[in-house]
Amino acid sequence: MTRKISMTTALITGASSGIGAVYARRLAARGHGLVLVARATDRLNALAADLRHLHGVTVEVITADLTDASQLETVLQRLRSEPPIDILVNNAGAALLGDFVATDPTEMHKLLQLNVLAPTLLASAVVGGMVARGSGSIINIGSVLALLPEYAHGIYAATKSYVLTLSQSLAAEVASKGVHVQAVLPAATRTEIYERAGGDISKVPDVMEVDALVDAALVGFDRKELVTIPPVPDVAAWEAFEHTRGVLAAGFSNSEPAARYRS
Repeated sequence: MTRKISMTTALITGASSGIGAVYARRLAARGHGLVLVARATDRLNALAADLRHLHGVTVEVITADLTDASQLETVLQRLRSEPPIDILVNNAGAALLGDFVATDPTEMHKLLQLNVLAPTLLASAVVGGMVARGSGSIINIGSVLALLPEYAHGIYAATKSYVLTLSQSLAAEVASKGVHVQAVLPAATRTEIYERAGGDISKVPDVMEVDALVDAALVGFDRKELVTIPPVPDVAAWEAFEHTRGVLAAGFSNSEPAARYRS
C-alpha cells in the first residue's frame, strides 16, 4: 500500500489491547500517524505492522511502563519533540479491587502513579506545544465511577474522579486557545482490566463491547464534547446534572454560613 503523508499524529497510551488498540485502529483509518505506547512490545509491534499495511500511516512504537519514572520520561520527551503530537489519548490505566482498609499501600501508590500522575504529566508535556500552535486535542479515558464513587471500594473511583476534574479544569484553561479536551467515561466495558485486577468480567452485567465504546467516544470527540458518557441514553440527564452543579456553585460565594448551620 502507498504510504500516506500523515497530517497529524496521535500518541496513545495503553495501546496494546482494549480501548487503546481500538483507538489506534480508528485513528489510523482516519489517516493519523501514530505513536503507540504500552508495556507489551510484541503486541505493539504486531499492531503497528498491521496498521502500516492497512492504512499506510506512520507508526512509532514506544515500550514503556508508565509507573517507572525513567520509562515515563521517554514518553514525555516524545511528546515534547518533533513531529508534534496533535492528539494525546490518555488511556493507560488499571483497576485495584478490594477495600481501602485492606489494600496494600504499595499497590495504591502504583495505581496513583498510573491513573493520576502519568496522565497529568503526559498532558503537561504536550499541551504547551498545542497552545503555541493553536490546535490539538487531549482525550482522557475516565470512568462513570467518577460520578458514583460509592459504587466502588478502594481508590479506583477516586483516581477516575481526578481524571474527570483534570479534564474539566484543563478545558476551562485551554479551550479558548484552540485545544480540545475530552473526558470519556465508560461504564463496564469488555477489556482486560478486570482480569488484570483479579476480577471476572463474566459476572459483570450489561458490558459494552470495546469497538462500540470507542466509536461512540469518537462521535463525541467530533462533536467537541467535553464529557462523553457512551451508555447514557439521554443527554438531558447530563445537562440536568451540570445545571444542578451550577446552582450549587451559585451558593459558594456567600460570605456567611447558610442559615441551617447557625445556632
